[in-house]
Amino acid sequence: MARKRIGILTGGGDVPGLNAVIKSVTYRGSEDDIEVVGLRRGWEALTHLNLEAPASKAHYIIPLNRANTRVIDRRGGTVLHSSRTNPSRMKKLPDHLVAKDFPVSSSTNDGIATRTWDLTGQVLANLSGLGIEHLIAIGGDDTLSYAARLNELGVRIIAIPKTMDNDVRNTEYCIGFSTAITRASDAIQRQRTTIGSHERIGIFRVFGRDAGFTALFSAYATSIRCVIPEYRINLDKLIQLLLEDKRTNPSNYALVVLSEGAAWEGYKVQEYGEPDAYGHRKKASVAESLADEIKRRVGEETITSDLTYDLRSGDPDFMDKLVALTFGNMAYDAILEGKTGLMSALVEGRYELVPIPDAKLGPRKLDVASTYNTERYRPIYANKRGLPIFLNLAS
Repeated sequence: MARKRIGILTGGGDVPGLNAVIKSVTYRGSEDDIEVVGLRRGWEALTHLNLEAPASKAHYIIPLNRANTRVIDRRGGTVLHSSRTNPSRMKKLPDHLVAKDFPVSSSTNDGIATRTWDLTGQVLANLSGLGIEHLIAIGGDDTLSYAARLNELGVRIIAIPKTMDNDVRNTEYCIGFSTAITRASDAIQRQRTTIGSHERIGIFRVFGRDAGFTALFSAYATSIRCVIPEYRINLDKLIQLLLEDKRTNPSNYALVVLSEGAAWEGYKVQEYGEPDAYGHRKKASVAESLADEIKRRVGEETITSDLTYDLRSGDPDFMDKLVALTFGNMAYDAILEGKTGLMSALVEGRYELVPIPDAKLGPRKLDVASTYNTERYRPIYANKRGLPIFLNLAS
């Protein structure tokens, strides 16, 4: 009798804690004589894999065992590697599929026509060919949106949320968030010495395309101003608040942290480059734009720091390791119970299994009324009694 086989993949940006999930599932599988197969480079493994080519199988498929996962949880990143592949919107067909027929869609963006192919049929064929009976998909909104589609098509799938933006719906926490805040706080605190020495305004940019969790929690931990995508500030007011901070600071400096998607009245978020597989373009640095405005309006010198990629690098902190191990074990338990279409989550501060989010609802957002002081452009510190540890309920 063939052994039960579980597939596991990581998609989108890397964060610390992913390897802990992979190890926990692999170790549990070894105890139950269940085979665990790693799929390299996220969804690309299932779109580009050629089951008839040994080199392709060796490139995309990694049999996981206790020996090759024993120490992986001690470091960040993902041993399975990652990509931003969207199987339902492929801009180019793999060479071995060029002659095959797949559904085609056409779209126009900035006057440029684009054709994309839907390789979902190939994904299903490869899952069947690999004998994968249950799939664990670890990712953010984009990766999990395709996981939800596979679930609708009958694939038995369990999701695990990861993103330092912490903006996946149905959960209060995503793997990578705690380490990101720890890193941001450390970087901000370190740079106080330089910013203070030069008596300037320090401007920090962090990830957060649609939601301000990373900026708000970094500001919460370091007691500085913040600007988030959920609330469009008045720029003159922000500048006056920063000048007030600077005047009342014995070292004559001030600090503010902005989400990459933050904006002020009259400012349009600047984007550039081609859209990625999920339709997202890169955003120009709002920190640089703010620095230019401060210089132009009041003549103050600034120091800008882009903390984005550094926050997702290196080893996971305790919280991310704890949650990652627990989310992985929850996913494995769900598989043993025959469940599908669910996601490991934290709800009201408790571990829970919830439905994979509906991609049409978009990312989770901060509740401005309870978390953000719109008069002072900083976190709200009062009235936290009774809230879960991460202050915002799942939505």
